[in-house]
Amino acid sequence: MSEKVKSKKIETPIDQRETFVSLSRNFGEGALSVEEKLQVLYSLQETDNEIEKIVNLRGALPQEVAEIEKELDGLKARVDEFKSLISQSDLKIANCKKQIEEYDVEIAKYQAQLTNIANSREFDSISKELENLGLLRDIAQKHINEERMAISGFRADIDDLQGRLAIREEDLAAKRGELDSIVESTAKDEERLLAKREEYSSKLDERTLVAYDRIRNSVHNHLAVVSVYNGDSCGGCFNTITPQRLIEISSGKKLIICENCGRILVNPLAKAE
Repeated sequence: MSEKVKSKKIETPIDQRETFVSLSRNFGEGALSVEEKLQVLYSLQETDNEIEKIVNLRGALPQEVAEIEKELDGLKARVDEFKSLISQSDLKIANCKKQIEEYDVEIAKYQAQLTNIANSREFDSISKELENLGLLRDIAQKHINEERMAISGFRADIDDLQGRLAIREEDLAAKRGELDSIVESTAKDEERLLAKREEYSSKLDERTLVAYDRIRNSVHNHLAVVSVYNGDSCGGCFNTITPQRLIEISSGKKLIICENCGRILVNPLAKAE
């Protein structure tokens, strides 16, 4: 006896480029009716609008805070770099001082030999060694002076950077205080709205959510679901809607998409509870 082979519905992979136009054929599938899904989408859009208002209260503050923090990191890195250069110069000075001490020992030794020389040839040889040692000592001393001047310059640069650091740290504290104040004053409303957004999102299938988010993120006013504007126009692009489509929008029984901008058009009274 042959077994009946059960047909399995093939799930189409979600396309991140999908729009409501490509969803229109299967929009009514799932647990929600077309009318209910439109209500949820419109309520989701309204909730996102309210969340965006809260985010806009912060203005450019988050970006400004991030930019100052980045600037401070750069200034601190420069200070550390100059401190490292000072350490390197200190090491060079120490090495030069050690060389000078060694040269001084050699110079003293040859000067002592000058008091007990046998001939002019020996005198010339010792004098030449003393001259070379003197030159090497002078070069070492010159390097010490150069490194000391470099250190002085590095310290001046550090002082300048630390002055700028102090000013920018005050700026950062002020910006953070302003931002924290706004965040604190809107925290409860934002938490409530995010919970509502999660509630509405959970009612929609992933394909619809992908299309919604894609359109919302691709338009300047972040409106993917809009109502009729001024009685006969799309609330997203403001192009005129035909009378027949206005009737269909009002009924809420059919997915109506703006032919110009691709947004969903809904009855403004169609909100999910």
